[in-house]
Amino acid sequence: MAPRDASQDPSEVPVPLEKGFATLATLRIGVKAFVEKDGEKRKAEILSMQERKGQPFFYVHYEEFNKRLDEWIPAQRLDLSKEVEWPAPEKPDKKKSGAASKANSKNEMSKLTKAQKRHRVGASRDISGTPESSSTAAAGNGLAPSLFKVAPGVENNDSIALVSAEVMDGTPKPGDEEMDLVDVQDAAAAAKAAPPEIYSREDEIEKLRTSGSMTQNQTEISRVRNLGRVQFGRHEMDPWYFSPYPVELTEEEMIYICEFCLSYHAHLRQFTRHRQKCTLLHPPGNEIYRDDYVSFFEIDGRRQRTWCRNLCLLSKMFLDHKTLYYDVDPFLFYCMTTRDEYGCHLVGYFSKEKESAEGYNVACILTLPQYQRMGFGRLLIAFSYELSKRENKLGSPEKPLSDLGLMSYRAYWQETIVDILMDGRTDVNIEEIGALSAMTTNDVLHTLQNLNMVRYSKGQYVIVLTDAIVAQKEKQLEKEKTKPRRKIDPEKLQWKPPVFTASSRTWNW
Repeated sequence: MAPRDASQDPSEVPVPLEKGFATLATLRIGVKAFVEKDGEKRKAEILSMQERKGQPFFYVHYEEFNKRLDEWIPAQRLDLSKEVEWPAPEKPDKKKSGAASKANSKNEMSKLTKAQKRHRVGASRDISGTPESSSTAAAGNGLAPSLFKVAPGVENNDSIALVSAEVMDGTPKPGDEEMDLVDVQDAAAAAKAAPPEIYSREDEIEKLRTSGSMTQNQTEISRVRNLGRVQFGRHEMDPWYFSPYPVELTEEEMIYICEFCLSYHAHLRQFTRHRQKCTLLHPPGNEIYRDDYVSFFEIDGRRQRTWCRNLCLLSKMFLDHKTLYYDVDPFLFYCMTTRDEYGCHLVGYFSKEKESAEGYNVACILTLPQYQRMGFGRLLIAFSYELSKRENKLGSPEKPLSDLGLMSYRAYWQETIVDILMDGRTDVNIEEIGALSAMTTNDVLHTLQNLNMVRYSKGQYVIVLTDAIVAQKEKQLEKEKTKPRRKIDPEKLQWKPPVFTASSRTWNW
């Protein structure tokens, strides 16, 4: 049964908002104040506070704005001339407090009982003097061996000691065992966290819109962004999420990352000296694709551990659900770059397991923010499916996808399927569409259902091209006449599916 919503309880009275004026000394986490943002005053909630180089900084979330816009701000951007909203006092949970008090009282009773039992055990040992006497007494009283087992899910050494003490004593009381097991279960229940919330479809969509996060783990969401601005090549970027860079970098307003070797530096002088010595001009791997627009490089995580780990740290700033950034040996990284006279500049990448039991062709995919909404994401997705075609396999991205990744994949799936259906094919089924596009049947069926293209007619399901889909495709073709869309040319792909030994798919120090 779903937990009852406390907001709908008629006995609950909404707590009025407490407003008042504040100073820097009285500000605390949860306070909502006005903050200067792009020349305007916007209401924001303080999520964290920190002192950097003797100056206070505040991590704020702007109301009705995406989580990606959360940022660290200095105290000068806070407008304390206006009233702030103080956080409502936390209500004590009656169930938890009652369970905790009940557990405490039972703990005290159990301590006394344990002391008495230990005393009886010691007395019985002194009287018997031999271990056989205790086992004989247990057998004589008809005690089953199951008394030596602990209840499932209860991991407590004291409970084992209690059961064995009763057996050794030979005179168990009816209520002792039940009380001890319930005591352990209540203590475990009181220590457990609250069960995860169940989100409806509407709540999930609203959560994605306002939070920009596919992660429902509150521990991950609560980790505030730890870096300020990042200089990467010619661009300066604002990170979106937490990334586990060294702690000393979190105190700097700007960190510098080399766009070729991806090493990170806290000071401009260090970065300048590094750039004078760095000789790398492209990702450290094999170039497997090149056209007039982009190049793709294949990097083995086992051979280039440092570079791949730095790439994962960089991508973690823009992917909240990414948890793996150290164990890179089982992965291949395919990096897309643009070229000029200075070298190959990283645009985006996707990683892929060397051996995927689930048949995933993408483990993680990212287009850097400065290159988004320029068609590079679609090229990355198309390239991953070209590799699957070379392998003669059906591929699908690893779930969960980020919100932007999900939108990109749905757009690519829709365009690919519609292209196949409008290519003059009148007799085609879902399996054939998957074989032609290297997509799994689940992805094909999911896309067709989202587009309302699966209908039931004359006792069977058929795929229908609706007028809206046809009109949308014609509009896209008209647009491509003035601005052609770049595509992956399979003939320029110089690649064969690699074969790995067992040691190369895992750690091998």
